[in-house]
Amino acid sequence: MIQSMTGYGSCVAEYGGKKIHVEVKSLNSKSLDLQTRIAPLYREKEMEIRNLIQGHLERGKVDLSIWVERDAALTADPINVGLASQYFNELRSLAETLKLDTTKTDFLPLLMRMPDIMTRTEVEVLSDEEWQVAWQTLLNAVGNLIDFRKQEGAALERKFTEKIENIRRLLLSIEPYEQGRVEKIRQRIVDNLSKISGVDYDSNRLEQEMIYYIEKLDISEEKQRLTNHLDYFLQTMSEGTGGQGKKLGFIAQEMGREINTTGSKSNQAEMQNIVVQMKDELEQIKEQVLNVM
Repeated sequence: MIQSMTGYGSCVAEYGGKKIHVEVKSLNSKSLDLQTRIAPLYREKEMEIRNLIQGHLERGKVDLSIWVERDAALTADPINVGLASQYFNELRSLAETLKLDTTKTDFLPLLMRMPDIMTRTEVEVLSDEEWQVAWQTLLNAVGNLIDFRKQEGAALERKFTEKIENIRRLLLSIEPYEQGRVEKIRQRIVDNLSKISGVDYDSNRLEQEMIYYIEKLDISEEKQRLTNHLDYFLQTMSEGTGGQGKKLGFIAQEMGREINTTGSKSNQAEMQNIVVQMKDELEQIKEQVLNVM
């Protein structure tokens, strides 16, 4: 089964009064292009995170975000009571020196504006237990992204199968015109020669030349090769080994080569119309195959 490079996955876990959020998005790209936005606490683990992404997501433009949502009640900055008490004593001493009435002075608003009165002095350290929770959250988000890619891949596979069968049906519809084309070409040459007066020609040599000319217009080999490419495209999709996108792109190019050659040899309007329809079906395959991982 093929996978799409387009996908989305997310997961949320709770630990120590905070929520760990992981979100992974991907779009199509020729190779793996990883962009990360990681919460400061987990940045020391960035190489492990990148290795995980590279091991699970082979191709695509991947955007990874990890952030932490904290409980407001737990994250409020504490008041430095000791420093506030020191500021208060100094302010009251100053008021007494200046002979101010301290009973009518509200020191609290002034204290709250003093430097470093509200500070968070502790340094947050990533524990092994929290990292295991964050790591599992990341694994779950990547797993959800892969599931999304598989769903998109299944839709692409159905679309490709439909287009391949359309090309196969159009290829078969060429045969009736191809069978009558040889006789039309032969008759047209003979009719044109009969209109030229005073010209004598060797009928045997003419027959040989017509055979040579008709053989150059024969599309049997192109039809066989195109049929082989159609079968190979379907086989490659079903391999389930992953990373079939580039291979399918190469097969589509070869299909286009055979269709173009068939069109150049089709000197009949009905056949050329069918070739145009095959090209249209193939272009739709080429557009979507860029999304295959």
